[in-house]
Amino acid sequence: MYSFDGRLPVDEWPLPTHSYAERAVAFARAWQSGQTTFVLHTSGSTGTPKPITLTRAQMQASALLTGQTFGLQAGDTALCCLNTAYVAGTMMLVRALTLGLRLVIVEPTGNPLTLVEPGSNPFDFMAFVPLQLQAILEQTPEKVQMLNRAKAILLGGAATSPAQEAILQAISAPVYATYGMTETVSHIAIRRLNGSAKSDFFTALDGVELRTDARQCLAIRAAASNFEWVQTNDVIEWVDGAEPGKRFRILGRADSILNTGGVKVQPERVERIVQMVLANSRLSPRLFVAGMPDERLGQRVVLVVEGEARTLAELENRRNEWAEQVRREIGPYAVPKDIIFVATFCETPTGKIDRGKTLRSLIGP
Repeated sequence: MYSFDGRLPVDEWPLPTHSYAERAVAFARAWQSGQTTFVLHTSGSTGTPKPITLTRAQMQASALLTGQTFGLQAGDTALCCLNTAYVAGTMMLVRALTLGLRLVIVEPTGNPLTLVEPGSNPFDFMAFVPLQLQAILEQTPEKVQMLNRAKAILLGGAATSPAQEAILQAISAPVYATYGMTETVSHIAIRRLNGSAKSDFFTALDGVELRTDARQCLAIRAAASNFEWVQTNDVIEWVDGAEPGKRFRILGRADSILNTGGVKVQPERVERIVQMVLANSRLSPRLFVAGMPDERLGQRVVLVVEGEARTLAELENRRNEWAEQVRREIGPYAVPKDIIFVATFCETPTGKIDRGKTLRSLIGP
């Protein structure tokens, strides 16, 4: 565990003794020296990781917007338990340096609150990937009081499952799913996940412009994108019926659409239905829907599941239920023809499921 006060010069910070703290101090030195550009890498979850050059002005704009959105003030305490080599962790450093936050950094682990020293100041602001927060609630439920002190808890890096969203209702502090990417310098839209204000759609933050292209894929322009349009491959639908709008639902990625027997299937929709059915039985395995080569159909829709053999048996027991639900809501071609069991998914450096690498391990390059 390493902590510093973002209002102080880096020379007055404690000496780092861990590699993750050394990286944070090196970034802070560059930032406080006035460095104007920084190179970050994308996570690689949707393709080959690539370097992205961000300006100081972009990063400051994003940090100020986060502070405004969640009411963060100088002297507030934040927790960083994300990899600071990527945008989510880097922006926790920038927020501390820009807003004058006290920042506690712990090495990214499955349950980061176990690394927080007893007696530490309550956290006003925290950010996790969904699996981290799930582990905290399941393994150390006594930590919920620590979570409840926050002004806001952010979840990013991966979509939350219905089962994960159900257990988040134990937290009284506001928990938000975030939408963003390296090119937009972290989140540009949020979705409330718990409490009476929970929602099934994202709302863009102030000053963020949105539009869609002919594929109905989202494009984003904001101060954090240097006022340039960033085109995504995320297929969305507007909630308010207006275009451009502020509120939207993510349907999936255009480059993940499957073609099975001439019928296009958005795999993310199928995944969500299966997860919702399983959540009713308190099952929450990691899974994804993919297309496998098929001589007759071109692509055969399959369900790829991570876990023990017992998980696979439970999935088979509920197969009729989730298959019927997929058939009713999307159509018969979207029903997975097979369930493929994988002991452990391949992951990106930020802990996201690497679907492409996982599939290649099953079928070869």
